[in-house]
Amino acid sequence: MNERKAGLMTVIMIIGSLAIAGAAIGDDDRGEHREGSRLNRRLDVAPVNDALYAKECGSCHFAYQPGLLPARSWKKMMETLDKHFGDNAELDAETQKALTAYLVANSAETSGYKASAKILNSIKDGDAPLAISKTAYFVRKHHEVPERMVKGNDQVKSFAACGKCHTGADKGSYDELGVVIPGFGKFED
Repeated sequence: MNERKAGLMTVIMIIGSLAIAGAAIGDDDRGEHREGSRLNRRLDVAPVNDALYAKECGSCHFAYQPGLLPARSWKKMMETLDKHFGDNAELDAETQKALTAYLVANSAETSGYKASAKILNSIKDGDAPLAISKTAYFVRKHHEVPERMVKGNDQVKSFAACGKCHTGADKGSYDELGVVIPGFGKFED
């Protein structure tokens, strides 16, 4: 083979390799997002990074990441804390204002994470769901999980108890590979 053909073959092989690598990266649906020029593959949503929110909300239930709902949902939720899923969760005005600001500033609309965008896209314009478990995205992702493993499971009790089954939920990782359902073990659909 002459040098020109060998050179051309090398270029074709390099281009082919790049195309295959690009397709593999582009097809990855494990929460990758770009932060500046850095590619982050390990998270589905941005983790909670506000100590006041983690303390106030996390003292009663899982501290849901703001990127799980749109700003309109967080505003509505924070305006109705006196009827917060059957409980009175009212806060002093200063704390409520600070938490609302954090939630809105980090809501699904502001996130660069794929899962946040998918959640947002699953919600009809104008709708303001107060529970991630009521979004079309959540329902689609959990439709194969039998209710007996969650609602009928005394160790879980609710699909809203993210941290009970998603071992990386507190860090923003909801990858299916990290699902371990108490009393049942690793979930494989």
